[in-house]
Order: sequence, then C-alpha cells, then structure tokens
Amino acid sequence: MAERRYNDKEIAAIFRVATEGPHGPYPDVPAEEGLTVAELQAIGGEVGISPEAVARAAQALDIREASAARTLLGLPIGVARTVNLNRRLSDHEWERLVVRLRDVFNARGRTGSDGSLRQWTNGNLQVLLEPTDTGHRLRFRTVHGGARASIGAGFAALGVTATVAIVNALGALRLPRWARLRGRQMDALAAEVANPSASHPRDGSPA
Repeated sequence: MAERRYNDKEIAAIFRVATEGPHGPYPDVPAEEGLTVAELQAIGGEVGISPEAVARAAQALDIREASAARTLLGLPIGVARTVNLNRRLSDHEWERLVVRLRDVFNARGRTGSDGSLRQWTNGNLQVLLEPTDTGHRLRFRTVHGGARASIGAGFAALGVTATVAIVNALGALRLPRWARLRGRQMDALAAEVANPSASHPRDGSPA
C-alpha cells in the first residue's frame, strides 16, 4: 500500500500546527503528490521541529479529512470521525481506550467483539475498531436521537412549515453546540490513540 503523501497546502498546514498548535481549519485538498511524513520530519528537524510534533500534526490533518456530519433541515444531528492507525491496536490499548471513552462521555457503555472487530456503544454513540491492510481503523459516530425524534414528531403533529420553524428556533442553539462538542471529543480521542505518547485534555459530558 502506497505511503500517504502530503501536497504543498497540507505541508504548510502541518508545519503551522506543529509549531503553533491547531488554531485554524485544515485545507480541504487532495493528497495526490508531495512528501511523506518521514520526509516532513527530516525537513522539520533541520529547523528545530521535533519529529513527534510533525507526526501529530499530520495525524490530526488525516483525522480532520475523515470527519463527517449528518444534517436534517440544515442542522447537525450526527457526527463521525475515522482514523486509519496504520498499526494494530493491542488488547491493552483497546482496554485503555474503553476506559477513556467511559471517562470522556461519562457513560459505562457496552463492549462487544466479532472476530477481529471490536466495538463500544452507548445508545446512539458507537466506537468501532476495524481491521485494515495496514493495521486497524477507528471509527467514531453518533446521532442526536432526541433531535431526530422531536423533528419526526413535529412533522407528524404540526406539518412541515411549523416543524421547520420550531426546529430552527430550538436547534439553532442546541444542535450546533452539541455537534462541536462531540467533534472535539472524537478528535481528541482519535489523536490519543494515534499518538499514545502525547497528552490531551479530557472533555467529558453525557453521551
């Protein structure tokens, strides 16, 4: 499998994040040509940027590119993240991740396995560990069940026009805030797994 290469815009973003931190959006550009992480680390080393910082920034870029949102009537009701670890997660690492999931989302959840597939679920919140050609892939996804049910009930009881008005009034404040929180939580957990030597702040709330 070909090694991931980063183009000029991605390289600029990686070095900015490696030196300053993630203060802005990553570019949404294809990665058809460019440099590998190892080549970026070599370049960074010449100007005093640690290889670990470059690797974390590159991994964060990959996580951002694999983010997704589910919307209804223009409001976010679902959040998802996917990160290819390019290595196999050990049993101990999976157990530690389950502990972090319970901590971050303030929920015990349930674990399950089917062959090499593993999962942790709590209601609509799912975290899946899947095998790939290069190791494991980690998927986070959730849907705001309360919002979906409320919107459906509104259609049934009030009709389209009234439902849209109510959803826009209530969801404009609540749903985007919820989606941003879930996105930050998933990004932080994915980064912890991808870079276990790095420390990240804990951000917990009910699932």
